[in-house]
Amino acid sequence: MSDAMADRRAAPRYPLILLAELTELSSGVTLGARTSDVSLTGCFIDSLNPFPKGSLLRVRLKYENETFEASSTVMYASAGLGMGLRFEDPLPAEQLAILVRWFKTVSQPA
Repeated sequence: MSDAMADRRAAPRYPLILLAELTELSSGVTLGARTSDVSLTGCFIDSLNPFPKGSLLRVRLKYENETFEASSTVMYASAGLGMGLRFEDPLPAEQLAILVRWFKTVSQPA
């Protein structure tokens, strides 16, 4: 990752591999995927066929018996690799609490 990209991040990313279900709001198309990293402000989704930049999505992330849900926007997409999502702002407190609990299972941010 370039230094410029790292400098734009508003929150540390944690290396969490989670099951993800993404639904494009305009079409209802659903995609199953996984995360490679997650932060309080967004995540990266591994996907061979990512949604286009600017797509509005509903994202559901699952870890053990908890589910995190948020609206999100595709900030960038790389065919064959995946897409970077930005979560809605502000996230509801209960959803933030889920992420914080998950981050405690990882020793250090990426």
